[in-house]
Amino acid sequence: MKFVRFIMKNAALASVPKHIEHFSKFSPSPLSMKQFLDFGSINACEKTSFVFLRQELPVRLSNIMKEINLLPDRLLTTPSVQTVQSWYIQSLLEILEFLDKSPDDHKVLGEFVDTLVSIRNRHNDVVPTMAQGILEYKEAFSHDTVTNLNTEYFLDRFYMSRISIRMLINQHTLIFDGTLNPIHPTTIGCIDPHCEVGDVVQDAFHSAKMLCEQYYLRSPDLILQEMCSKKKNHPTSIVYVPSHLYHMLFELFKNAMRATIETHDDSNNLPPIKVLVSLGDEDMSIKVSDKGGGVPFRKMENLFSYMYSTAPAPQIGERTRPPLAGFGYGLPISRLYAKYFQGDLQLYSMEGHGTEAVIYLKALSTDSIERLPVYNKTALKNYKVSQEADDWCIPSKEPLDLSRFKVPK
Repeated sequence: MKFVRFIMKNAALASVPKHIEHFSKFSPSPLSMKQFLDFGSINACEKTSFVFLRQELPVRLSNIMKEINLLPDRLLTTPSVQTVQSWYIQSLLEILEFLDKSPDDHKVLGEFVDTLVSIRNRHNDVVPTMAQGILEYKEAFSHDTVTNLNTEYFLDRFYMSRISIRMLINQHTLIFDGTLNPIHPTTIGCIDPHCEVGDVVQDAFHSAKMLCEQYYLRSPDLILQEMCSKKKNHPTSIVYVPSHLYHMLFELFKNAMRATIETHDDSNNLPPIKVLVSLGDEDMSIKVSDKGGGVPFRKMENLFSYMYSTAPAPQIGERTRPPLAGFGYGLPISRLYAKYFQGDLQLYSMEGHGTEAVIYLKALSTDSIERLPVYNKTALKNYKVSQEADDWCIPSKEPLDLSRFKVPK
């Protein structure tokens, strides 16, 4: 019996490239927040969701798996990246088992939910494991600008794909597992139709405050102001995924608190962190301002780089308290959460003073549409970027010695 299972497993693995090639020819189907909401609240049909996901998930998985294979061999062969790749292959195979099963069979629907939960759990550590792979690569090989550019491009798309896949899985499992969330009974899956932004700001701030006080034994205060052009004196709310917003804010608060305390280390009074929430006709904007000394302009672009961190990287499996900084993935992934539904996250810094971070979200659920990577010829070109001579002069890092240009008298 073991031999039969071994043969079947190897046959399935051998068919993986064929399946990836087939499903990667299709583009993912982006959904709007309104579509997620309408489906979950009005027309919630487990069979329809099952039929959609058993096609859509292989498409999204295969599109990004084609791009994993385009990574440089030196990165692709690191143990951590190979581990991530094996997780994706296993998850793809598990979903493909449902392609020919009947959506009218309740047992099949139950097994599908269980499989999705298993896949979600398997992929919980994808971000730190991939980050570990980058570290393994950086420690083994010298700096390579071209490889770094290709890797940055890939990781943005890879993590965005991961966010979208988890969104689909969470919606299906939370809506159709037969239970109601007693803490948030009005949520549709992981979407809150009336997400009160001020509450999420407070939750994220207090979580970061607790973490900050564990390390520094003190923390700055919060000043929160909400502005809404439509409803005066009402909490500002939008249709959104509270966990996504929390993730972004928690990261910004951690950075702001760390910078504030380290800049004002000798002061008894810490300047507060200010948050302004503004809801307009098109945009929901959240500005987080600190007086943490700011960042030099030349370092700004590094803050959204996966290859750069201002803090020592932790080791996976460390059983210490979570640090205020780690792999350096907090900001770039937070920006992906903002961009996922057509928003953005931007930083504005004044060295010697402080930093302002602004999260932009769509105010209307019809405008909040998934931003998904597609594997095509355009994507392929981005992996063939080569280092060419700059067409602008590169300034010297040392002051220019003008004495050698003096004309003899």
